[in-house]
Amino acid sequence: MTIRILLADDQPLVRSGLRVIMADHPDLDVVGEAATGTEAVRLVGELRPDVVVMDIRMPGMDGIEATRLITAGRATTFPTTPSPVTTRVLVLTTFDEDEHVYGALRAGASGFVVKDMALDDILAAVRVVAAGDALIAPGVTRRLIADFVGRPEVAPERSPRPVEGITEREREVLTLVGRGRSNTEIAEDLFITVATAKSHVSRLLTKLGARDRVQLVITAYEMGLVTLPR
Repeated sequence: MTIRILLADDQPLVRSGLRVIMADHPDLDVVGEAATGTEAVRLVGELRPDVVVMDIRMPGMDGIEATRLITAGRATTFPTTPSPVTTRVLVLTTFDEDEHVYGALRAGASGFVVKDMALDDILAAVRVVAAGDALIAPGVTRRLIADFVGRPEVAPERSPRPVEGITEREREVLTLVGRGRSNTEIAEDLFITVATAKSHVSRLLTKLGARDRVQLVITAYEMGLVTLPR
């Protein structure tokens, strides 16, 4: 399956560099480029890409607001009529822009790549997001999530609250997802098969109305199932 990609960055060199690299991979197809958040939202409505590689700092509408509109299904040529959400957003960031990533999490981004990462890692991230998963690893993303949920304005209650509609096993799985465990690691921790772990995660996504694992991580912290180290 070919992954249709929209590149949204106000730096032409970044866009052209990614386009050239992706052209060498037959499963990746850059269908458009945007230099502003407004243009990115418009092109998502027109082109329906699978993934938007989204910069945060852009003139006019920034990447956070563009992400919010896209994931809310409002990227359409008819703005008054929300469209089904099929496009996922992979945010471009740098280590000195952490404060902006928290807003992107809330806006519905499915993952993050750092601009100085190896190109192969960036391409792998695109594939992961396109497959419907989210980037909660490597360590930089785990740190961003931990910092995000630990901020005073979004700090969770420290005593675990009941999560309506999920089983005790699903609660255990949600706790492990919140700790950044992969499906394989969850299976090992709970002495179940990887397929069973994956099934539990899928049910949690459905029951909690979460878009991806990043949102499950946030839910686990907000419900007090996982707390930050002191």
